[in-house]
Amino acid sequence: MDSDSYRHRGQRRALAAELRRKGIHDEQVLTAMLAVPRHQFFDPAFQAHAYQDKAFPIGEGQTISQPYTVAYQTQLLRLAPTDRVLEIGTGSGYQCCVLLQLTSQVFSIEYNQVLFERTRRRLATMHQPAHLFCGDGSLGLPAHAPFDKILVTAGSPTIPRPLLRQLRVGGALVIPVGDAQSQRMLRVVRESGEEFVREEFETFRFVPLLGRAGWEG
Repeated sequence: MDSDSYRHRGQRRALAAELRRKGIHDEQVLTAMLAVPRHQFFDPAFQAHAYQDKAFPIGEGQTISQPYTVAYQTQLLRLAPTDRVLEIGTGSGYQCCVLLQLTSQVFSIEYNQVLFERTRRRLATMHQPAHLFCGDGSLGLPAHAPFDKILVTAGSPTIPRPLLRQLRVGGALVIPVGDAQSQRMLRVVRESGEEFVREEFETFRFVPLLGRAGWEG
């Protein structure tokens, strides 16, 4: 695994300052973004792109999310150190590692077997203690529910009901919902067994959430 040099740390400080200018105000989230070496999720030939605020292809039709998007979704979660978190769409593992800076209980599920194996090896090398699974993330992880927070890192046509059922009362789901071209970021808080409160935020464009409760893949 590549070293984390003084230059890399300086690039992260510049990125964090850019995120602050764009409206990321949660200091814990900014500290988490500073802590995670994003260049280690890139092939050496593409590391010059690692600290630009943009998404980047990682193969299998997937991307490593734009840092602003990672910070934005993480900020909406309002994580506490004791929260039990489910991430839908492990991808490169970058978002997962940001979550691990804020809570030690992160469960993450990836639909694509190739990405899952690659990321499982990467996070093991980085000594990141996430609980990783391969499967249909649109159905969540019912065997490990309930969760305090659920984060979906792919665009869904609707809010998957299996994910709502796996939220603890008082817990929150952050998910982009819309069509294939754009999605509105939502936060859904479970107020009681059958009562949910929905908030709408900015518009984004994500890769599709594949699975039985998402876009059928």
